[in-house]
Amino acid sequence: MSTTIPRPGARHRRKRVGCGESSGHGKTSGKGHKGQKARSGGSIRLGFEGGQMPLIRRIPKRGFNNKDFATRYAPVNLETLGAFPDGAKVDEAGLRARGLVKGSWDGVKLLGGGKLKPKNLILEVHAVSGSAKIALEAAGGKLTLVKS
Repeated sequence: MSTTIPRPGARHRRKRVGCGESSGHGKTSGKGHKGQKARSGGSIRLGFEGGQMPLIRRIPKRGFNNKDFATRYAPVNLETLGAFPDGAKVDEAGLRARGLVKGSWDGVKLLGGGKLKPKNLILEVHAVSGSAKIALEAAGGKLTLVKS
């Protein structure tokens, strides 16, 4: 195997600030003269307008937002179920016990990512994708949808 050399101009030299005037980045080290952005730790947050009321707070907030009421499912791919033996019963409690689902969710959704290795699984999930359902039934598994 031969080592590849990067194309000319693909790699840049590190900017060596504060290494004297002849370096091109001496004295103020590219920070200009004084001011908040010249100070150590002197960064301003995104959307800050120098004390002026920011645009996001100036515009009116109207209408309904469904974000607070949306159903959030924990995603579980088919390849994740390889942690279970053939013919096992898989539910949210079993997934949490093995550390495959963590955090606060409204339920579990089975997705079709990867290959399903164990056969004849009995699944109890809240939602399922079409490809996952086909793959599970092809492997002899049974699916029960739980009402949340």
